[in-house]
Amino acid sequence: MCGRFALKATEEELRNVFGYLGDAPGTEGMPPRFNIAPTQPIATIRQAHGARRFALVRWGLVPGWVKDPSAFSLLINARAETVAEKPSFRGAIRHRRCLVPASGYYEWHRPSDGSKQPWYIRPRDGKLVALAGLWEEWCDPDGGEIETGALLTVAANASLAPIHHRMPAVIAPEDFDTWLDVGGTSVKEALALLRPAPDGFFEAVPVSQRVNSARDDDEALTDQVAVQETSAAAHAQPTRQAKPAGRDAGQLDLF
Repeated sequence: MCGRFALKATEEELRNVFGYLGDAPGTEGMPPRFNIAPTQPIATIRQAHGARRFALVRWGLVPGWVKDPSAFSLLINARAETVAEKPSFRGAIRHRRCLVPASGYYEWHRPSDGSKQPWYIRPRDGKLVALAGLWEEWCDPDGGEIETGALLTVAANASLAPIHHRMPAVIAPEDFDTWLDVGGTSVKEALALLRPAPDGFFEAVPVSQRVNSARDDDEALTDQVAVQETSAAAHAQPTRQAKPAGRDAGQLDLF
């Protein structure tokens, strides 16, 4: 699964890469994020009215049919192999597909000794990557609306499988329009785009255990450390406090 990721890009860089039109609320003075966690807002690009549009959604999908979100386990990932069959996702894969910009993501390797070692996995070329996502809209009885989202995952490629058996699905730039065109692209065609990134597309580095805390959000989290030194690094690295993730985090609190 993918439970944390980073996005260190300006609004101008996002617009240049993803080609969306209109306003991008919440991105004014946008600082980099190095430890985006579930329940926090995430940047997405969707297609609406014939053009790509930017939107912030809360990470952790809540299907529209859920009566009480507080009693529902948020869905941060959806498996590509079963997404079209699961009641929680089959409406979104047909009608509400999106792209999720990222600079890299974190994964935890769990060796047989029971320990957990975090790794930061980033595109080898240093560019932004588009993760495949879904979004949903939930309405409360009083008419309030909240948009939520999830990341799609696939089997890991050979180079990343030693760390974890799953990885986020990556949408190539030439496939952006096909993926986002929910009116013209069938579910079968969309699912065909959900495949592991090629071996060598990503590089992975071991990082500090500090990433385990969603309150830590600074660039040092992505720095490579020696595996045997990660426990000590958790106490040695400087910390910048971010707003803690919470179930009621508002959409405009991402930055």
